[in-house]
Amino acid sequence: MKLTPLFVLLSLTLLLGLSSAAELKVAKVEVRGEINEGTYLTLQHAYDFALREKCDALFVVLDTPGGLLSSTQKIVKMFLNSEVPVVVYVPSGAMCASAGSIILLSSHIAIMADGTAVGAATPVSVGFGAEVENKTVSYIAGYVKDIARERGRNEEVAEKFVTQALTLTAKEAFEQDIVDFIANSEGKAVKGLKGRSAEVDGKTVTFEFDTYRTIEVKKPLQASIYEIISSPQLAAILLLLGIYLLIFGLTSPGILPETVGAICLILALAGLGVVGINHLGLLLIVLGIIFLIAELLTPTYGVLGAASVISVVLGLLVLFNEPLMPESFYEAFPKFIAGIGVGMGGIVTFMVVRIAQMRKKKSSVGEVVGERGEILEFSNGRGFARVRGEIWKVVSDEGLRKGDEVEVVERENLTLKVRKVESGGGAEGGDAEVAKED
Repeated sequence: MKLTPLFVLLSLTLLLGLSSAAELKVAKVEVRGEINEGTYLTLQHAYDFALREKCDALFVVLDTPGGLLSSTQKIVKMFLNSEVPVVVYVPSGAMCASAGSIILLSSHIAIMADGTAVGAATPVSVGFGAEVENKTVSYIAGYVKDIARERGRNEEVAEKFVTQALTLTAKEAFEQDIVDFIANSEGKAVKGLKGRSAEVDGKTVTFEFDTYRTIEVKKPLQASIYEIISSPQLAAILLLLGIYLLIFGLTSPGILPETVGAICLILALAGLGVVGINHLGLLLIVLGIIFLIAELLTPTYGVLGAASVISVVLGLLVLFNEPLMPESFYEAFPKFIAGIGVGMGGIVTFMVVRIAQMRKKKSSVGEVVGERGEILEFSNGRGFARVRGEIWKVVSDEGLRKGDEVEVVERENLTLKVRKVESGGGAEGGDAEVAKED
């Protein structure tokens, strides 16, 4: 009877342990389209989510014709050093060619559905009839072969993906130890993990579960922006557009061409990988501040002000990347930035209107040619005069004294050229003298 409480406690602990291990918690993310920097940001965001939420696996649904080698290498490095088991699944009708096959090989567990294929990872050169250098092919072949060796997959077949553009169906890939098993739905793919093991961070992880729960990780806004600008075609267009708009704007009147050109050039450099995402956000914010200052100093009537708002909003959207924030934050953050953009737009509009009014007022006040005033101080051809109640700097070729009445004949910026107004008394005196003589 004395052992009963201890027995109950041990039983409860065992039951709690079994109940916690009975459910598989899976973070799911979809990768569709070309592999680029936006894809890497999407997967990095999903991986950080899986770590934060203590998920048992990161489930990647892959459908890609290929993409950038630089982005693929970042993804592979993340998968090889992952602290969470990475499962890559190619669903029915999807593609897994070129860079996609390398990503599939780097996963802890690779799954394909019937009606799919993998391989064709031979590098392609840009140009008509251009061939890729042998050293490039050899490097990528060795790189892919080593990834396959790390994951215990068929090294020779993986190497042929690059050297011979070998392509395998799902069944052939399974038979030749490229994928772990075949599943024709996501549900079957997750259930097929039961009892399987994977080497993760130097430890063997075995999937033992009765039920599973899938949490879908949405693509972050930064990744969506980067996916657009990192498209090689669009990045090239933005680069050329930015250069030509800058040249056109600097050699012709107006401010709009160089403004748009500067934004296009920065986005192009980011898309081509010259500027990282954090530097891109910072550059856009700095550019927005420069545009705002230029708007306040030059009469562009809102062109630079609008460019300032666009640059700052884009910069804030791509700059902020905090993996420890809750998922709800990433849903609300774009709305918050949109509110900032609207607020900035309102402030800039108010400032532009006020400045325009001030310039108009100054223009009307500055129309002083023909007005008369009184000399307050004058020496060596320069001095000050009161004209329409305002004190102006004046110059004159005549010898003027304090109290003389003058007329404005010319204005140059804030300096007035004046001449002395002959007094009417002098004229009357002359008339009187003539009358006396008569």
